[in-house]
Amino acid sequence: MIVIDDKYISDDVVEKNFVCNLNACKGACCVAGDCGAPLEEPELETLRRIYPSIKPYLREEGIREIEATGLHTWDDEHGHVTPIVNGAICAYADIDENGHVGCGIEKAWKAGATDYRKPISCHLYPIRITKYESFEAVNYDKWSICKPACKLGNQLQVPVYKFLKEALVRKYGEDFYNVLDQIATGQYSTEE
Repeated sequence: MIVIDDKYISDDVVEKNFVCNLNACKGACCVAGDCGAPLEEPELETLRRIYPSIKPYLREEGIREIEATGLHTWDDEHGHVTPIVNGAICAYADIDENGHVGCGIEKAWKAGATDYRKPISCHLYPIRITKYESFEAVNYDKWSICKPACKLGNQLQVPVYKFLKEALVRKYGEDFYNVLDQIATGQYSTEE
């Protein structure tokens, strides 16, 4: 285990390899599961603020679900989560011409319609963060639908944390990422 400030990082985050392979999985993480993507408290207000801007990038089914159930729903295990349509696909999901499922919020962000990329839990996946009273557990979430990503990560020799550099910097900052990288590569020294 690696400890940086109040973050307890599983060794798997630096030892396992991972690179999303959308051609193989088609974005199954936006479809599978028993609830939507976990949301942090500040993201609830963000969704309210950006919804008019992202709505044109969402599927009709998603819009109907959001407008019927709200911008987020509640899950007893994960707290606030994105709504899901028919017990499966995220209401914020988009499906491209190749059948790949992706984030409609991120599509709006790429088009310049919003300054918000997507929920941090989605951006960080396959890392899942569990918050406790005095620390956060940063764990690699191994899911069978991501076998193609593990295989590609192994072929390319890209550790989970390197694949998720942008998301980790977004969540914890550049200094955190640099320390994690130094620890992972054996370059970290406590000497000043």
